[in-house]
Amino acid sequence: MKYKAVIFDLDGTLLNTLDDLADSVNFVLASHGYPLRTYEEIRLFVGNGIYKLVERALPENTDAEITDRCYREFTDFYKLNMMKKTRPYEGIEDIIKKLKSRGMLLAVVTNKADFAAKELCKSIFGGCFDLVIGSTPERKNKPSAEGVEYILDCLKLKKSEVIYVGDSEVDAMTAENAGVDFVAVLWGFRKSDDFRGYKLKACAKDVNELENAVLTA
Repeated sequence: MKYKAVIFDLDGTLLNTLDDLADSVNFVLASHGYPLRTYEEIRLFVGNGIYKLVERALPENTDAEITDRCYREFTDFYKLNMMKKTRPYEGIEDIIKKLKSRGMLLAVVTNKADFAAKELCKSIFGGCFDLVIGSTPERKNKPSAEGVEYILDCLKLKKSEVIYVGDSEVDAMTAENAGVDFVAVLWGFRKSDDFRGYKLKACAKDVNELENAVLTA
């Protein structure tokens, strides 16, 4: 087995968080009298962190002070409501357990706020992950390689020993910037066409294809 570790993205890869994100966005928009966003719009807005999600959802040319206020309101609401509808994708819990039983190290690198990433992983997956890294001021968000490089350093891994799994162009760019292999999953927030031009080890339509890509290298 080539790989010793799998690094996962979170939203759209391990967890379907879109309903709770959409509810939180639209709560803030409604409280300010702004037009609400559709599920499909919010699906396209995610991937670059909570602040960027709020910024994209607000009307164009919204004042920076109002954007900051809406971001704080979103964060406060989301903290209390981020596990109401969020669930793992089909088969994810099984593959996480299988990879863990094979002795593989497992980690998460996400642009989701660090508090939310850690809380969701702990509540839903227990102690399965060796390290969970969310968005913090100490590191640049993806597609910067800083999060992946931090994990490689903490877990004493070589780039060749790691495969990165994600559902978006941001994840593809992150893997490329970090110099690690990448598998795109197609059950999340993007489609196969979105990965044209990126270097992929595989495109996985389901967890069986993901398992083959990770374990049969």
